[in-house]
Amino acid sequence: MSVEVNASVVVPGRGAPYRRRMLPTFADEGGWWGTGAVLVALALWETAWQMKWIDPLFMSGPSAIVHRLWIEISEKGTLLGQIGFTAQNFFYGFALAVIVAVPLGIALGWYRIPRLICEPFINGLYAMPRIALVPLVIIWFGIGFKSNVFIVFLSAFLPILLNTIHGVKTTDRQLLRTAASFCASEWAIFTTLVVPACVPFIVTGLRQGVAHGLIGVVVGEFLVGSRGLGYVIGQAGMMFQTDLLFAAVLIIAVAGIVFQILLTRVEQHFERWRPKH
Repeated sequence: MSVEVNASVVVPGRGAPYRRRMLPTFADEGGWWGTGAVLVALALWETAWQMKWIDPLFMSGPSAIVHRLWIEISEKGTLLGQIGFTAQNFFYGFALAVIVAVPLGIALGWYRIPRLICEPFINGLYAMPRIALVPLVIIWFGIGFKSNVFIVFLSAFLPILLNTIHGVKTTDRQLLRTAASFCASEWAIFTTLVVPACVPFIVTGLRQGVAHGLIGVVVGEFLVGSRGLGYVIGQAGMMFQTDLLFAAVLIIAVAGIVFQILLTRVEQHFERWRPKH
């Protein structure tokens, strides 16, 4: 007996062919919806700007922001130096956070007693608003490059550290017991099981660290800097140059989106290492 399957059968209440709904599409992942929402919001924003419904003293329009960005980059060239300075602050601070947080997080996740000793300090520092430490950072490092780098480091360090610790702690205990039953050394267990298992968590921590680091670099340059995009944002706000302010914010937002996309791809790659339950 043969059974024919109608590929265009409609699921009750769905109103779309089952075959078409089961196919993986860009829309299924929310791509079209998100892109469409952004385009609609930009169109409404630009319409309000062209109709003079927006006071340029308090707000700007997309076309004016792009025009100001083009002038500052291509004609004046002043914004390129500010972008380079901010990028330098961010990369030095973020790289230092990764170098310190990842090994420390793996060690604290693996060894219980050191983790219990450090846990109150880590939780307290994470719960405290780090911006409150900016005056202390100025006392330690003065006003300039070192202060900006340390603020970025402090902002990105804790998310990376906590995710790394969590990744080590959630390693499959059954795999660890199986490896130990075959007389595997602690170093072999650590390098072949623990580290690969916590890599997706580390990448998640890096994603969060990028977001916190970008906030830190803007806050640092805004409060203790004389250069960079954070300084530009502060000066543009005081001078009511909303188009320049939004142009600087747009650059930081695009950089954050690019970093998040790249790290999301890396995270998806390493998720293949983990077993499907």
